[in-house]
Amino acid sequence: MAQASLDVTDQLGRRIVQIEKDPFVIGRRVTSDLHLPSGEVSRDHAEIASAGDGFELRDLGSRYGTFVNGEEVKTHRLTHGDRVKLGRSGGVELVFLLADAPAEDTRSVSAVGEMHHVAVLLEGLRALSSGRVLDDVLALVMDSAISVGGAERGFIMLAGEDNVLEFKVGRSRDRVTLPGNSFKTSRKIPEEVFRTGQARIEADLLEGDLAAQHMGTVALGIRNVLCVPLRLVRYVESVESTAEDRRVGVLYLDSREKGTLLSEGTRATLETLAAEAAVAIDNAQLYRAALEKARLDQEMATAAEIQQALLPTRNRAGGFFDAAAEMLACRSIGGDFFEYVDLANGGFGFALGDVSGKGPPAALLGALLQGNLAAQTTIASGPADALSSVNAALIRRAIAARFVTLFYAVLSPDGQLTFCNAGHNPPFLVGRTGVRRLETGGMPLGLFEGTPLEEETVTMEPGDFVVTFSDGVSEAFNPDGEEFEDARILESIEGAPARDAQTQLEHLFSSVKTFTAGTAQNDDITVLVVSYRGLSSE
Repeated sequence: MAQASLDVTDQLGRRIVQIEKDPFVIGRRVTSDLHLPSGEVSRDHAEIASAGDGFELRDLGSRYGTFVNGEEVKTHRLTHGDRVKLGRSGGVELVFLLADAPAEDTRSVSAVGEMHHVAVLLEGLRALSSGRVLDDVLALVMDSAISVGGAERGFIMLAGEDNVLEFKVGRSRDRVTLPGNSFKTSRKIPEEVFRTGQARIEADLLEGDLAAQHMGTVALGIRNVLCVPLRLVRYVESVESTAEDRRVGVLYLDSREKGTLLSEGTRATLETLAAEAAVAIDNAQLYRAALEKARLDQEMATAAEIQQALLPTRNRAGGFFDAAAEMLACRSIGGDFFEYVDLANGGFGFALGDVSGKGPPAALLGALLQGNLAAQTTIASGPADALSSVNAALIRRAIAARFVTLFYAVLSPDGQLTFCNAGHNPPFLVGRTGVRRLETGGMPLGLFEGTPLEEETVTMEPGDFVVTFSDGVSEAFNPDGEEFEDARILESIEGAPARDAQTQLEHLFSSVKTFTAGTAQNDDITVLVVSYRGLSSE
């Protein structure tokens, strides 16, 4: 009788098993002559027994059936090349082989196993092309790689920003995720593959001096290892450009038993899968980064809405004044703020502050100072006293490298303007007789405890107005690198078509926009204008 064998392809990989017993029992039971740990294989699924000068396949009452060449059978006389499937899903495929079969038949049968590799590869590539997030992509890559290689387990390591490999996912052949703290193996092989960019195959770690080099891996019973680099290649459209070729990590497989892990076909298939996986992983990382950026953008948009809500109404009008203000943040939220205060004595207080720095830290401190200023103005004896209290509160919080320039003034119905300038850009007081700068005050707040602050009182006539602004206005750049400067602010004031607060505000913003056309905004821009009408307009 001719010697027979089975070409087995299942979740363990592809291997040749000799039929050396009669009958030869196939099943999920551990004591079976061919042990197949598949969910659709019964404990005692089928057997192969001699029948005359040949062999016969017999189903042993399996739950999901036995199929030969696509037809369900109970008994079947086997011929060379018969394809046997256990269960309906095709998770286990057997090819019956006779040793004395013609060479061309043997070659055609061996191609069946290779087609299994191709099928798994194509299935994996189709899934990788879908919009999966990173964790799903990593798990899919590992499951496909383990299926192709017939490995017992595997893991993926990806390079961090410092180009050091970090463990990302480990999987077993039964699609169970293995946590990194329990996945013990040597880092020598993965790190070497990542460094050199060359795949590494170890047929037996017990041979030669390999055991001494990989004692930790050998201690686990691991003997066969295949590790391939995850190389990202992005091709470019133009000939002049250089294609991007960089390693993003490694894919590692190992096993305690010999399957198809060491075959050249497996290596070629895994390298193809690794190339596609690298692109999919990179895309998934970009997708995750995009999601994170979108989340942060949404949070910043919400913060911007809250900051705008904390600011008072842009336009205010009283019996003796009108006011207009606007804050245009350099980023989503900014460190500038303005405030209006209606005082019990009938006066109108207004302030404009500029916190050092930009973005969320400056915005948080600005909101704190805005609230603190509003509280102090109701009990302070004047602008200097109010800003001294704000400075003390800021010093108590000891916020390193943070300070604020702040201008605060109180306009009385009779036109008396009392102000204190704590290191801020001196506002312009524009009267019918000329222009002066409001400089009296002291140093910025938050630098030193007990900073001396002074205040001054000037008289405004009906039609006079004050233009207060942050340094984002005077230091705005044009495409040639020139600053807007105070002189252009004064030109805008003098060139405005009217002297009311809203017209002055709009004209100044328009002038800055025209000057900086084509240049990115480099700081928060805030303007506050208060015009005095006089008692006769009440």
